[in-house]
This record gives sequence, structure tokens and C-alpha cells, in this order.
Amino acid sequence: MQMGPQERNLMRAREKVHREQLKREAEKALRAANLRLDQEKRDLFEERYFQERRRIERELRQEVEMKRQQELPVLQERLRKEFQEPLPGTKSTPAISVTPNH
Repeated sequence: MQMGPQERNLMRAREKVHREQLKREAEKALRAANLRLDQEKRDLFEERYFQERRRIERELRQEVEMKRQQELPVLQERLRKEFQEPLPGTKSTPAISVTPNH
């Protein structure tokens, strides 16, 4: 798939914003940990933060996908029943009943 120059620039800009956001979050985590590190250790902390962040996000995506896969059959069955055409010769009942207020 070929992207035009505008699309490539947009992708680069989004990636740059994302990296800057992650860098700010790593700096915030460093401050929250109340650590005073030299530049080499700060860089190492930042890299570990990024690695762990990716791991957490990957695990969360997997959990959400597993839950989605468990819920889809239930959803499909509910929709099948809701939209199923009544058999010829049978009386159809409305899906929602309305009761008058007395």
C-alpha cells in the first residue's frame, strides 16, 4: 500500500505526538517515583517504562479480545431472536410490551 506525501507526513506527525506523550508519561512516572537519576539511568528508566507500557497494553488488548469473543455468541443469539421472522401461521408477539399507567 502506497501512501501519498500528505498521508506520510500525517502519520509521522501522529507518531511524533505519541512519542512525546509517552515521554511525558515516563517523566511523570520518574517524578512520582521520587528518583534522581543521571542521564544514562534516566534513559534506561524511560526505555523500561516504554517496554512495560507496551506489555501492559498488549495484555489489555488480549483480555478485551477474549472478552469480546466470549460475548459475541450471546449478542448474536439475542439479535437472532430479536430479528427472527415468525413462522407462517403463528401469532407474532411484540418484542416490547407496553403497560398502561393506572
